[in-house]
Amino acid sequence: MKRLFLLIAMLVLGSSGVRAQTAATPAPAPAPESGSADAFIAEIKHPVDWFTWGGDIRLRNEYFNNALTLGDNVARHEQDYFRYRERVWFSFQPVTDVSLNARVAAEQRDWMNPSFAKQFGYQEGFEDRYAILDSANVKWANVFGLPLTLTVGRQDIQVGDPANTWLVLDGTPYDGSWTTFFDAARATYSVDSIQTKLDLIYIYQCALPDEWMPTLGTSTRNTHPSAAVPGTAPYWLTEQNEQGVIVYLSNKSVKDLQLDGYFIYKHDSQEGLIRSPYGTPLGDNADIFTFGGKITGTPTPNWKYSLEGAYQCGEKEDPMVHYPLPETQRRDISAYGANASLTYLVKDPMDDQFSAIFEYLSGDNPKTTGRDEMFDVLWGRWPRWSELYIYSYANETGGKIAQMNNLLRIGPNWTVTPANNTTFSLTYNALFAPQAVPTRAVTPTQFSNDGHFRGHYVQAVLKHKFSKYISAHLWAEAVSQGNYYTRRDLMTFLRAETVFSF
Repeated sequence: MKRLFLLIAMLVLGSSGVRAQTAATPAPAPAPESGSADAFIAEIKHPVDWFTWGGDIRLRNEYFNNALTLGDNVARHEQDYFRYRERVWFSFQPVTDVSLNARVAAEQRDWMNPSFAKQFGYQEGFEDRYAILDSANVKWANVFGLPLTLTVGRQDIQVGDPANTWLVLDGTPYDGSWTTFFDAARATYSVDSIQTKLDLIYIYQCALPDEWMPTLGTSTRNTHPSAAVPGTAPYWLTEQNEQGVIVYLSNKSVKDLQLDGYFIYKHDSQEGLIRSPYGTPLGDNADIFTFGGKITGTPTPNWKYSLEGAYQCGEKEDPMVHYPLPETQRRDISAYGANASLTYLVKDPMDDQFSAIFEYLSGDNPKTTGRDEMFDVLWGRWPRWSELYIYSYANETGGKIAQMNNLLRIGPNWTVTPANNTTFSLTYNALFAPQAVPTRAVTPTQFSNDGHFRGHYVQAVLKHKFSKYISAHLWAEAVSQGNYYTRRDLMTFLRAETVFSF
């Protein structure tokens, strides 16, 4: 914890000599004044018309307790570590409307307590992870003079509401927020006359980080001498190899209203190197078909709302199903989810906003045979609403972090801008489990198997942007466990972060 305070001090020092911006939602920035530091940096980053580059460095200290273990009676229940992420990106434009883009990302961790990362060997100390090319693509705009953009290669993909992307954002959930890329081909066709956009996306995602492209440093097989089982614990990006097709249609032709409809197909196939706590493959074999829609509106300047729903069918073979008996065959999927919010914007000098939040993700019913009712969040395994609670899901989904399902959450949120470039938010959610029995629990005794209340969830976040180059935040969360769990220990999460961009 002492290093948490060191990083907080860095946030304060980062503001020294830096002039704050003047508006929470600034107008487009004017061109930097000739001879200024901004102009000098802009010239370095864009030395010629056909080339630009940049990068960022992210420093984090994260502390959490009981999130992975659901109690303080288990080894490594308390985690305290630093994360250092460095990225450099390049973009070449050889001809008009065509760009070649690349980005390299590396992350290291410094563990203050014995780590939960088995690749590092459950020890303290500095973990020098690998570097990876997390963007490498060709982008062609205005293809043959049409309102069509093609992007082929490794890229970031986000569809839907940028502030609340539900099912498609992170193609690499197991490395945390280090990378989020997809190996994919994307075509975006826009028809401005009817304010409609169509996205067609094909995804081919490999579980191991060096399957397609080599990494700098060891990634598939860790050879650290104190690893849990030296030479057999690979780093991975996701638990199985994945393919997918996304069709996403969005229309804004009705004033103050956006209508979205989508179809998502995801094919999972197990990767033999990635093993579960039972020694079997951790990943799934599955064919998942998702049909969904979303409506977003601003009926008045003070109100906005969003309502999204999806139904899933198909088949899945999940080796983590162990209740009431191990399931090894493919089961028919029938699952659904909903995600909604209603926000009132006060429109006062501090930009107060009050929201009501609701989400439902169906859980697997242990009383049905041959059928799987667990909603699969697909490529939505990212900390969309909680940095803490995603870790707890490893206990009830066979070790898969952020594989959220069997969840009902409801509660209020307050967001305010107390000063220029500073935001503060406070959130409460009551958390419930529609199914009392988690069928994929690694240790069933961690769950009461007759309670539906997950607990009370509270989050507080303070963010500040010191300049266009430096931003920071402080983040805190807690969950008071309910009768869904056997123990009632408090889960906590704290994070301090500084990002330097250039």
